[in-house]
Amino acid sequence: MYVDAFLHHLLTSPDYKQQIAHIQRIPPHEAAFGNLDKPLHPALQARLESLGISSLYAHQAGAINASQRGKNVMVATASASGKTLCYNLAVLEAVLKDPNSRALYLFPTKALAQDQLRSLNELACPELISSVSCATFDGDTPQSDRAEVKRKAKIVLTNPDMLHVGILPNHKSWSRLFRSLKYVVIDEAHVYSGVFGSHVANVLRRLSRLCVLYGSNPQFICCSATIANPKEHAEKLVGFPFEVITEDGSPHGGKSFVFWNPPLIDESGKGRHSSNSEATFLFTELVRNGIRSLVFTRTRKLAELIYIYTREKLGTSLGQLIKPYRAGYLPEDRRQIERELFGGHLLGVVATTALELGIDIGDLEATVIVGYPGSIASTWQQAGRSGRGVGEALSFLIAQDNPLDQYFMHHPDYFFGKNFENALMNSENLNIMKPHLLCAAWEQPLTDNDGALFGAIFSRALSELEADGKLIRRSSGRWYLSPRVSHPAQEINIRSTSGKNYAVIDASRGYELMETVEASVAFFQIHPGAIYLHQGDSYLVKELDIENRVAIVIPTDITYYTQTKELTDIKILKTEQERQCSGVKVCFGEVDVTNTVVGFKKKMQFTEEVIGEEPLDLPPLRFITRALWFELPEAAIERVSEAGLDFAGGLHAAEHAAIAMLPLFALCDRNDIGGVSTPFHADTGKAQVFIYDAYPGGIGITAKGFEMIEKLWSATLQAVEECPCQDGCPSCIQSPKCGNNNEPLDKQAALVLLQGLLSGR
Repeated sequence: MYVDAFLHHLLTSPDYKQQIAHIQRIPPHEAAFGNLDKPLHPALQARLESLGISSLYAHQAGAINASQRGKNVMVATASASGKTLCYNLAVLEAVLKDPNSRALYLFPTKALAQDQLRSLNELACPELISSVSCATFDGDTPQSDRAEVKRKAKIVLTNPDMLHVGILPNHKSWSRLFRSLKYVVIDEAHVYSGVFGSHVANVLRRLSRLCVLYGSNPQFICCSATIANPKEHAEKLVGFPFEVITEDGSPHGGKSFVFWNPPLIDESGKGRHSSNSEATFLFTELVRNGIRSLVFTRTRKLAELIYIYTREKLGTSLGQLIKPYRAGYLPEDRRQIERELFGGHLLGVVATTALELGIDIGDLEATVIVGYPGSIASTWQQAGRSGRGVGEALSFLIAQDNPLDQYFMHHPDYFFGKNFENALMNSENLNIMKPHLLCAAWEQPLTDNDGALFGAIFSRALSELEADGKLIRRSSGRWYLSPRVSHPAQEINIRSTSGKNYAVIDASRGYELMETVEASVAFFQIHPGAIYLHQGDSYLVKELDIENRVAIVIPTDITYYTQTKELTDIKILKTEQERQCSGVKVCFGEVDVTNTVVGFKKKMQFTEEVIGEEPLDLPPLRFITRALWFELPEAAIERVSEAGLDFAGGLHAAEHAAIAMLPLFALCDRNDIGGVSTPFHADTGKAQVFIYDAYPGGIGITAKGFEMIEKLWSATLQAVEECPCQDGCPSCIQSPKCGNNNEPLDKQAALVLLQGLLSGR
């Protein structure tokens, strides 16, 4: 692809309005090779040479050497660096030396497992092992094939969800695997952060105790995108020591990384054009120029909207060459889109992070990222989907109208010069561990020895489950599942804290299942009156049956979409840490949060114009979590009053901006955190700003914020100061989720308060 020619095309387009904020040229990277301490099995070495692989990159050789020394290995290198060979070679070496050896591969998505099965078959079958020796086992595996996988497969590729609900509870039928398990591979390990990571950590501890039961002691090989704490993360995730490989020896072609900032709506500086329309423009131009592209959006709804917009601009002929792709689609729909993309039949796809991971999707030349994904690691991961060879590639990051995205547009050096973030998770979240202990007891009665695996709160969790009548301690000293608890794994959704999904039912097609939605986001996506998008088509939610977790929808040609509004109340339960920062009291501890979806806005698809609002009557969502909170300096409060500014508006504005900036320091999404501000809080008797983890029990995000609070205040002040608007806008102090319609807000008062926080007066 001729990157400079395409960029010149954009610069000379009548639709170009100085959107390019920065172009970073990433130079090509030469290969660095390594040597193995021991030669590979002759058959494996011959197979590599037949594929044209005569040498291994430094990180590949390092990973194989460490695994042959019996170490657990974490490989954290760039996207498309050949991490797959690190574990495939180690596993195939073991299988060739001992045909009874088994391996379990875990991937976060079914699409990635399917892709890696293709890669493994190309490498190993039938020259090294038979094709039936490698198989996927997930929710899409036909029932008729499952017995054969259990009986014949030496390498089983699955996901943590199926391990949790399908394999571990039925371990007796998997005895061949568990008895001879030599390796457990955990690919894309950086994905296992937050709630998902905390669940997966408990699933892996359940796996380890069953391995002990069957007499196996597998080694773990983890692969990850570049993160700041690969060793810590792997050890927290799995529970064992790890050796870390971070030096990337793979070659990379050059890349041009463009920061694209939507233009201001008018000279007042109050708001920018929609990032969705900018993404549509770029995607349309890429497809028209025959450039195979992938557009990443942060939500299912935006994936559908940008697909609709682009399809209409391209017209019938070219419009047939693009598709949307996201989680929630039925398996047969996903597989069809994957085949069309892998086979080169599509020129472009609009996707959620379902296609972010290490899938080899061929010769993609460009990626468009709509909105900062929440971490530098994820941004590079998405950008790495294009230019997977040594050719030139192009990536765009389109800023959204929020403080964090705008901060990067004004400070690209921070993005390109910053070390990667820490992956955060909490395996000892009591709300997450307790249901997994029920699963573990179902699989094999618990003993005191299991505390070494599950951690410090193991005893407390057992006591609470016993008090609830869910576990029974027998005279043997072992804990058994109560007869009243049946199939506990089926009650846990490991990708959220909310349990079972909601079913979306299409009433126009004989009430057929269309897709599923996680319970944790159901009130935000499928509330009564919501417009729900599915493969480019709009559906109106006519009814939400909360008790049975069913949403009834009908097709509609309505041209608006919906966005919820919410209100939050917070109570302090326990202060766990406290410190003074420039004389300002900052606390961290346990809080009780009540969140209520109170209504929704109707916004036109193309213009984002609000055309109406409606109230909702939904039950509140209440949970206990961790939060940080801080007071405001009295001197700063007095200066706000003396200047005739609105203190409540300044407090509210500072809260919005601080929440938006926290992902700069923690590996999280803006939706992983929430906040509340009040001029008077009943628990402290003072004005307070709260920022809380938006999941029961907390997952470590605000704990990180508490550690780095001065840096958070400084970045927040800088983001608000640099915004060109006078009175506040979405780029600095407005929040799209605010249940109070962003009222009151006072930008000038917020600046006084933020300056006061940093100076202590």
